[in-house]
Amino acid sequence: MNYSKLNLPRIPDAIAHQLEARILEGSLKPGDRLPAERELAIELGVSRPSLREALKQLVSRELLVSRHGGGTYVTDRLESSFVDPWQQLMDQHPSLQDDVFEFRYLLEASAAELAALRATDTDLQRLGQAYARLDAAYAADDRRAQVAADVAFHLTIADSAHNALFSHLVASVLRLLHEHVRRSLREMAVSPEIGRQLMSQHAAIREAIVGRQPEAARLAAQTHINFVRLRLGEAARSEKRQQQSLRHLS
Repeated sequence: MNYSKLNLPRIPDAIAHQLEARILEGSLKPGDRLPAERELAIELGVSRPSLREALKQLVSRELLVSRHGGGTYVTDRLESSFVDPWQQLMDQHPSLQDDVFEFRYLLEASAAELAALRATDTDLQRLGQAYARLDAAYAADDRRAQVAADVAFHLTIADSAHNALFSHLVASVLRLLHEHVRRSLREMAVSPEIGRQLMSQHAAIREAIVGRQPEAARLAAQTHINFVRLRLGEAARSEKRQQQSLRHLS
């Protein structure tokens, strides 16, 4: 009787596959530095030569970046190569703002819905921490901190959806999203009352996720995006009226 040979993976291939999985699940994020070679080899239970070959594979595929004398990092090329041209287009064509809002409406609502179904206890703890930082930023009226905390809050929700594409798509457009949120908060007069309404909306999203209510989470996310969209529209119309008045005076 003839037996076919088993196609067992080479150890370096298996190591590369495991590191890829960590990148996909988000435990290794763009820009993260890998542990030292010796430490990582011990953690994975493999030899340093096998690990070195696996790292070379991932570097050649541009998933990792090796810096001479500075360690090995998860690449951010996928993020920057997607975002950079869109950022320039947004700068030159403000009308794209509506498309960004439409994208956020679809993506963030779906992410919140999935997070309500799939979030682990650890995810919920991270979400609570992200919410607390956001609340503190609004309480301190710190615009820069508000932007950073807002993006981090929504990214935590995307991670909690436990869908590799959701997490990495949000990560890929994080810089674009960051700029959009920055402009939103800058152009929308964030009065104490507006700030309270925004925090109430964020609280509703968090509570629905914690309460395992997917439909409520989706609705809360949609309500939040629509609110910001309307406020920005009002701000744009007000700015246009002011410019018209100034032209009449000149």
